[in-house]
Amino acid sequence: MNKSAAQFSITLAQLNPTVGDVTGNAAKARAARVKARADGADLVVLSELFIAGYPPEDLVLKPAFQSACRAAIEELARETADGGPAMLIGTPWVEDGKLYNACALLDDGRIAAMRFKANLPNYGVFDEKRLFARGPAAGPVTVRGIRVGVPICEDIWLEESAEYENVVECLAETGAEILIVPNGSPYARDKNDLRLSIAVARVTESGLPLIYLNEVGGQDELVFDGASFALNADLSVAAQLPAFEENITTLRWSKTDAGWRCTGPVTPLLDGDKGDYAACVLGLRDYVGKNGFPGVLLGVSGGIDSALCAAIAVDALGAERVRGVMLPFRFTAQVSLDDAAKLATALGIRYEVLPIADAVNGFEKILSETFKGLPRDITEENLQARARGTLLMAISNKTGAMVVTTGNKSEMSVGYATLYGDMNGGFNPIKDIYKTEVFRLSSLRNAWKPDGALGPSGEVIPVNIITRPPTAELRENQTDQDSLPPYDMLDAILERLVEREEPLASIVAAGFDREVVARIDRLLNIAEYKRRQAAPGVKVTRRNFGRDRRYPITNRFRDVGKPLPEPDDALISRASRGSAEAFEG
Repeated sequence: MNKSAAQFSITLAQLNPTVGDVTGNAAKARAARVKARADGADLVVLSELFIAGYPPEDLVLKPAFQSACRAAIEELARETADGGPAMLIGTPWVEDGKLYNACALLDDGRIAAMRFKANLPNYGVFDEKRLFARGPAAGPVTVRGIRVGVPICEDIWLEESAEYENVVECLAETGAEILIVPNGSPYARDKNDLRLSIAVARVTESGLPLIYLNEVGGQDELVFDGASFALNADLSVAAQLPAFEENITTLRWSKTDAGWRCTGPVTPLLDGDKGDYAACVLGLRDYVGKNGFPGVLLGVSGGIDSALCAAIAVDALGAERVRGVMLPFRFTAQVSLDDAAKLATALGIRYEVLPIADAVNGFEKILSETFKGLPRDITEENLQARARGTLLMAISNKTGAMVVTTGNKSEMSVGYATLYGDMNGGFNPIKDIYKTEVFRLSSLRNAWKPDGALGPSGEVIPVNIITRPPTAELRENQTDQDSLPPYDMLDAILERLVEREEPLASIVAAGFDREVVARIDRLLNIAEYKRRQAAPGVKVTRRNFGRDRRYPITNRFRDVGKPLPEPDDALISRASRGSAEAFEG
């Protein structure tokens, strides 16, 4: 109970819900309220659509799921009759036949208020307009005599759009004293600065303190990093919660002449490569845990991609739940065998060697008559990858352990991967990590271990794996650079093509060779069918393959690399006049 109008305690429950686990999510909310009550809080806050898990995607359209969420909210509401703190919790909500992304205030044994998300994101990984109806821009809710504004996630991300509701402005004009923003904001590199700048802009325009409460945890390709924070009205940081871990913190706000103010804990955040690595660990941990796999296995080749994936897997799950398998053929160098064994020893994982010569030779014998008179080519190389993939999947079927696939974003961009071979697997922690970043993260992990990681400290990836030229070892003396540009050049071009969608002409103008750029662009386009069949993996960049970048497989458009023509203003003017005349007629 609020002890005076000058004091207000708010518990931030930065928790890890599971999509569809309504009962489990309600239990987490209930436990957070118990902690909040012990802390003497007036209000406990949970993240966007918490009771459903976020993002629920089309699951939220099922009437049975909507009913389950409503029943859980009503039960939690009844429990607030005990005189403990009020609860602000995200939920899907059906009202007057429309489905809303809502936030419910539960207090005094009832649903005291309901607020609906007004601005629905429909870009990148978000497609809420196909799921939810827009809510009205409403005034604040009253909690123990304090007027609290509840803009939901996108409601504070203002766009220059006629259909965008300025929810914060409405709340300030209708008497809000504090803004509490429940979020389901997924991790992306350098996103903390962006979130803070958005929050600063809203505090500046409203003159109100703001609490940004974000969920934490992995959900398929998305990782939510938490990193919740609070700003005072003078833009000073009132509190900063940690990233990539659950946290329940009670903030004690005091009423001053300048409004509500708080001084809480401030935890340093992980950013850059450390943030990416932590996201990969959390994404794999939750994908395995939430889907009920007992552990994982992966092909350990002695190369850097599988080494980094093995380190991530051990940090996520512990060595006892990770199994490495070396699958050598006659092109596998002794140094690869040695390095793979050293990696397994350093990480402490179960490790075995299964030579694949009998399988590959058997395939070739079966196909010998069919391939008679045809030269050896990449087909025989792919047989090696497919034999390995088949063996890994067999072990997976027998043991229940999920296969971790290990292709990086550079390889997936240009199709440097074998369908039903090295692409076999259930999840890929480095799917959104370019090859140059794989090298950086590997060196980083040898010098640093994130908090909560279950692997050993110190050097876990043999230095020789990092310094040795990368090779698929599918033929004699092969290296990746036999068929690809150097990775620093390749990744620089891919970053412009994939992340920025730059025209070929501007990439060439930046100093890259025209033929190389055109070749990489062609490989990027024709590999779309492979990417559609790839395992899901952690998103860390602004545009991952999958939810962010949805290109058609059948697609004949090609950027020929010529300078773009200037727009014909006269033609545009005529078109505009024609449209107006047609409308008026």
